[in-house]
Formats: sequence, C-alpha cells, structure tokens
Amino acid sequence: MAQKKNSKTHNKRDGRPAPVEHKNGKRAEAGPGAADSGPRFSMFTWLVVVALLGVWSSVAVFYFDIVDYDRVLGKLAAYDTDGDGDFDVEDAKVLLAAVPLPPLDDSHFVPDDPTEPGERYEEEPGSIDTTGVLVEESQPEETEGESGRYQTSSTLSAEAEAEEPPKAEPEPEPRTGSTQPTGSRQEADAAAEEAAEEQKEKAKKKKLKLLNKIDKSIKSEIDAAERLRRKGNLDVALKAFDSLVQQHPLSPRARYGKAQVQDDLAEKLRSNDLLQSAINTYGEAAELPGVTSDLLRAALRRRAERQQFLGRMRGSLATLQKLVDVFPDDVGLRNDLGVAHLLLGDNKGAKKVYEEVLAVAPSNGFAKVHYGFILKAENKIAESIPYLREGLESGEPGTDDGRFYFHLGDALQRVGDDSAYRWYERGHQRGHFASVWQRSLYNVEGLKAQPWWTPQETGYTDLVRMLERNWKTIRDEALAVMDRSRGRFLPEEENLREKGEWGQYTLWQQGKRVGSACQGVPKTCALMERFPETTGCKRGQIKFSVMQPGTHVWPHTGPTNCRLRMHLGLVIPAPGCRIRCTNQTREWEEGKVLIFDDSFEHEVWQEADGYRLIFIVDVWHPELSQYQRQTLSPI
Repeated sequence: MAQKKNSKTHNKRDGRPAPVEHKNGKRAEAGPGAADSGPRFSMFTWLVVVALLGVWSSVAVFYFDIVDYDRVLGKLAAYDTDGDGDFDVEDAKVLLAAVPLPPLDDSHFVPDDPTEPGERYEEEPGSIDTTGVLVEESQPEETEGESGRYQTSSTLSAEAEAEEPPKAEPEPEPRTGSTQPTGSRQEADAAAEEAAEEQKEKAKKKKLKLLNKIDKSIKSEIDAAERLRRKGNLDVALKAFDSLVQQHPLSPRARYGKAQVQDDLAEKLRSNDLLQSAINTYGEAAELPGVTSDLLRAALRRRAERQQFLGRMRGSLATLQKLVDVFPDDVGLRNDLGVAHLLLGDNKGAKKVYEEVLAVAPSNGFAKVHYGFILKAENKIAESIPYLREGLESGEPGTDDGRFYFHLGDALQRVGDDSAYRWYERGHQRGHFASVWQRSLYNVEGLKAQPWWTPQETGYTDLVRMLERNWKTIRDEALAVMDRSRGRFLPEEENLREKGEWGQYTLWQQGKRVGSACQGVPKTCALMERFPETTGCKRGQIKFSVMQPGTHVWPHTGPTNCRLRMHLGLVIPAPGCRIRCTNQTREWEEGKVLIFDDSFEHEVWQEADGYRLIFIVDVWHPELSQYQRQTLSPI
C-alpha cells in the first residue's frame, strides 16, 4: 500500500482535536461545541450512520491516513543488528591526503589501493556530490549542460517538475514633474536593473526531472522507501528498494534509491564491499533505458566520486569521461575530468582538458587555477602566475584552496616579486595557513608553533644526546656509502632547487624502513631503532642529505605541523653553509644538532668549497598524543 502523510488527530498545545485535512486540501474543524452548532438529527439517521460506520471506518484508514505508517514500519528497525553505527572521522585521513575531497571534508573509508601511483590531490569542496542526494541545480533552459560545480542538499523529492519562470514585474514609469533628486533616481534605476537581472536568473532555473514514466507510476512507493532511508532505517529501506527493483527492473529511480541505501550502509558499516555494490548499482541505474538526463548525471557523478574514494582512479576517470561525452557542453564536468587526470598523476591529460575548457570559457576560474597549478609543476613559473592569480581572484567555487595560494606565492617568490607575501597573508586570512610564515596544509590545531627549538623544549633530549655522541659513526657509514655507490644518493625531486646539486639517501619514510637501505648503514639504523618517536613518525623521514657547492634551495615549507626536524652536522665546510627559518639564519656544526619546525618557511645556501653532509631526523611534534601518533595518516 502506498505510504501517505500522517494526519495528526490532536492539537499538541491545547489537546483539542486538530483540523482533519482532506485530499482536496480543505479542512473540517472539529472542537468543543461543534455538535451544538449543527442541526439535530433523527434517531433513524443515527441508526443509518451506525450501520455504515464499519464500512466507512475501513475507508477512512486508507483515505484519511489514520494509521501512522512511519511509526509502524519504524518498528521493523529492531531487526537492525549493526549497532549504533558510530564512526571516527580520523579513519578517513589517509584519503584526505590522496583525494581532492575539503579538508578536506572527511570521508569514511580507507581506499583499497592508497599506494596507487599519482599525485596526492584533495577533492575541492563542492565538487562531486558527497551526500548521494539528488538536488536542484541551476541550468540554462536551452541546454542540459553548464551546471557548474556540484551542489549538495539534504532533500530529495521523487520528481521536481519544471517550474514556470516567474514573470518580471513591470518597472514603474517615472512620474512627470517628480522632485526626486537625480542621485536617488539613478539609485532607483540601478536597483530596478538589479532586480530585473535577478528575475532573468530565476527564469533560467528549473528543477530536476528525476522520474520517467515507469518511476511516476510507482512514485508513492519510491517516496515511502526514501523516507525510510532518510530516517536511518537502512535495512528496511534496502528491502523496500530491492523489492521495487525486482518488481520494476526498468525503473532508474528505484535502482538509484537502492544504490543510495547501499552507499549509506557502506558508510555506517565501513564496508568497502558494500560501497563497491553501490558503485555497481549507480552504474546500472545510469544504463537503464529511458533514464532522465538529470538522474543519469546524478548517478554517474556519485559513481565517479565513490570510485575515487575507493582508489579506483581509472574507473572514476572512465565514468567522468562518459559524463563529458553525454553532456559535452557542461564545463563543470570537464573540470572534474581534469581533476580525475590529476588524481592519476596524468598532468598531461589534465592540461589538455583545461586547455579545452579555457578555449570555450576563458574566464573560468576553476580551470585557471588548475591550469596554473600544472604549469608550475612543469617549472613554467612565470607562465603559471597569471592563471593562478586570476583563478583565485575569480572567487569561483573550488578555487579557494590553500594549495593555490601556496603555489602562487611560491611562484611570485621565485621571480622576485614581493607581492608573494600579500597572497600568503590572504591565504592566512582565509584560514588556509596558520600564519604568513607557517604555511603547511596538513595540520593538527593547537600545537605549539615556533621556528627554532631546543632539545629541552622538544623533550627528546635522549635522542639528541645519542646523535651527538655517535655522530662520527653515523658520518663514517654515510661516507662509506657515498664512496661505494653515489647512486644511492638520489637527486632531490621536489623542484625546490634554484640551482646546484642535492642528493638524499633515505632510511625511513612514513614510519617504515625503505627497502634495503639500512644494509648500507647498519650501525646507524641500529641506533635509530631505539627511538620510536622518529622511526615511527609517519609524517617524516630519516635520511642523509649531501649538498654540493653552488646550491641554493628556494624558500619553502614542509607539508605538516605534526613533526619537528633535526639536522645533525656530519661534514660542514666553512664558511658558506647556512639555513634560514623565518627571519633567523643559522649554520651547522659538525657533531651538533639543529632543531626547527619545517612547516615554517626556510631556505638553504651552500656556498662553501666542498660538499655539505648532514643527517636529517624527523620526530613527532611533542604535543601530539599517542592516539594521534597512531591514527594520523602518513605523509
């Protein structure tokens, strides 16, 4: 039986019976004294009424919604055996480092393949709908594209019929002989023009069409199942949608609803298998004949987002490519296709997509910041600046991202433009950076922040003492590796050097040993194994760093405020080797440890006659709890 809205039979405030609402929208008021106000009836009349009461009461149950179907069906939730479904968003931090999602917006699964090659890239807020709920979008009536960035909502109606565009109000004729000042008339004219423009924008809007003919025939059943889903009765909702799919296998909306429930259950149970089922069902809904374009768009968008979430980057790319093929005029979809290429580390493919977007929409801010980002990655520093700057200035959704402020400022610094710090300041004001100096993007709030630290301030005095006592052993092993095989010292690959040579030999990365690196320096590794604050630092490294004369490292910042960096001097030619952190410059000494927070801007010069060799040891920020150290995602 189709589920209908409940009619409450009592007024909660005063206990009086509430108006009964009929299907035609009219209300029959019933209250004290109502019997006295109408005509009196004969005994025969009342006998007839009593005789017919049995028949009419059964009709009333159906017609006037006396039964509270939601409450009855809600009792079936007792069969839910999956607990309260509480979930800690910290479980999703691995994904945040891999997908464009908001801050990071936190998600709820660990990707199946977090090591899949490709640039780590977070999802821009507001890109792909992360709720699985169909919402209204602004779309020009003459096309099915140009939806812009994706929107989210907590509402879902079975079908939103196209609204008739509102009629613009006629502008009032100016009064003859009016004494209104010229300035006031101009302001009034400007206001009228603005109102007219708003009316035009509203006229362009239409509501989504989600149901085809089959879906319309079972609209009430779809609504009932959807209410169950929204109320969290997921097991019952899944049975309801599954039943609809079996009875009406060609209903796209029923299948989409099933996918949504699977999606919700996957989040509740943290089940990648359930999420994969949802991905498959979204795809099935999009493939059905007669699916409306709006439902097709929504199903494939959600499918692409969830594929990205599971680390199925190539699958997501294929889904987004299909969307672009179906809706070729939708610039927003093309922008998301570019992001999918970036997630795969395919900068060349992303660049081609954004060039196509800018060819048809040259002022598109989202495409501009991403195109500038790619140019900078290609070391086309000067060329990247106008795209990054204009994209940020556009203020379009998806552009207000710390990475774009970060890279614009960095590019400006590299061409000697002091306006870099104005952009850093703007990024700080927008909440992306802790300060103009401290510009890391993966942070824990509330940690003590200062550029330089003493061993006593860190609390790691035993580690510092061990390093300084054993510095010659550590140095000799490093020199032996350098003599036997310079190939173990790999060139710095983060594009941080303006000039020169800089090689690194890494022992630990993200809290794990790197291959067989320790075989070359066994004594050093044995010493380090005693200090889990460094070997277990998932947001740091342990490595040797050799820098040749004539090297300059651009000002830069590390990715996170969750670590401190120790430098143990091993071979330090003097003079000419120095490091600046914020506005303080220091020099290394052989056998001594320098400690700084590399989330603050720092810069290095090597202008000595010989090579400089140091041992770099990252440690957890001392104020992080043990729980945080265990649960923070690797970087």
